[in-house]
Amino acid sequence: MEDLDTLVLQTALRWHTADLPVVLVTVARTWGSSPRPPGSLMAINGRGEVVGSVSGGCIEDDLIHRIREGGVQAACATEAPAVLRYGISADEAHRFGLPCGGTVELVLERVAAHSRLEALLQACQQRQGTERVLDLRTGHVTLHPVQRDGRRDGVPRLTDTQLTTCLGPQNRLIVIGAGDLSRFLCQMALSLGFEVIVCDPREEHRANWGLAGVEISHEMPDDLILRLRPDARTAVVALTHDPKLDDLALIDALQSEAFYVGAIGSRRNSTLRRERLREHFEVPESALETLHGPAGLYIGSKTPAEIALSIMAEVVAVKNGIHRPVPAPVAVGKHLHNAALTAPSCLA
Repeated sequence: MEDLDTLVLQTALRWHTADLPVVLVTVARTWGSSPRPPGSLMAINGRGEVVGSVSGGCIEDDLIHRIREGGVQAACATEAPAVLRYGISADEAHRFGLPCGGTVELVLERVAAHSRLEALLQACQQRQGTERVLDLRTGHVTLHPVQRDGRRDGVPRLTDTQLTTCLGPQNRLIVIGAGDLSRFLCQMALSLGFEVIVCDPREEHRANWGLAGVEISHEMPDDLILRLRPDARTAVVALTHDPKLDDLALIDALQSEAFYVGAIGSRRNSTLRRERLREHFEVPESALETLHGPAGLYIGSKTPAEIALSIMAEVVAVKNGIHRPVPAPVAVGKHLHNAALTAPSCLA
């Protein structure tokens, strides 16, 4: 499953290739509360069909109405992109379903050959962060490779003449070990728009394991990590409980750019794992401090599906810039939970 940005761009390109007029809409700026963050994308074709979103629905309805009533020209009066602002007044905010005080500024551009969507998508497939600069006077686009991962840690830059956005590669999850827990974790990751790769060199574990949309590798974990070279949009989770496999993946993953590296296991086994990695494989202490183990947030999980939910929640939290101690990792959560159970009750 593709992430939403990629889906919007692919659909817009497909519509354009089929000779349908298409408008690409980008959330350029927001003030106050806003349902969708800056950089969010939506595409509308001449039939009023839409993919993606820029609000809770009312702004989309207004844009679709404009296009259905007056065609693409109603949204973009000229070949040059248009800038629209919604929610300036309290009445408009209420009409368009924006939160109290919310304002959103959109850039609408007609998709054409000079929109460079195909080249942009190719760069994303090659896991290359790309800066896209839209000329607001002509609609022409230039693309520039960037070293950063394209993650939206800031708003797009909008001036009187340009809209500059960054698009990075799809978020990727590398899972070490094929099992029930892996299957649930992969299903959740796919639904969240991650590219998913499962690595397990044990044939007996791979024999009856398969999930549509997931790439399966029989390489040794260290070979896979070295080949893929995890970037800043990659998470690595080791789930085999076998140190001979999990440790191989962790040694190199912890020294890569991966935004999340985790492994399951008890608190005791997690401590022993850190000692092995430090003493036998000379993994730097600074790298070990980034290891999430036991992986996951504490939610009292018992079943494979619940454990997968716990792990995926922590992966998403870290991806979104939420770091410890909030939300609480498994080890901290268990300690707090156990302390609460043994504490004297004020009702006794």
